[in-house]
Amino acid sequence: MHQKNLLSFVLRIGLAFSFLYPAIDSFFHPNTWIGFFPAWLVAISPVDILVLGLLFSGLEIVIAASLLFMRDPFYPTMAAVVVLAGIVMFNWSAFDIVFRDISIIGMAIALILLHGQKNRLE
Repeated sequence: MHQKNLLSFVLRIGLAFSFLYPAIDSFFHPNTWIGFFPAWLVAISPVDILVLGLLFSGLEIVIAASLLFMRDPFYPTMAAVVVLAGIVMFNWSAFDIVFRDISIIGMAIALILLHGQKNRLE
């Protein structure tokens, strides 16, 4: 396997896992994960917090599947960066838990840089 492809594969697997694990675990232990939603989001949500958690888990599964199966990972990786940055920003008081997300953001940025921009704005 070409070195760039191998690096992309390893980064994609690692990044996808960081989205799949919490998504799948939230189906079995939803109360563990819903505490990470900011209070203001829960207050304005038109759906119950458990439904919100399921919807977010669905988003995480879509991001993970896109990372694993799309030929060009640019857009799902950008979505991953946005989601992870939001998790860190809105859970700053739990930094002893979410500090790992900063490392995962770095991994996602490395994947973006590895694949380059390829005329995305045209």
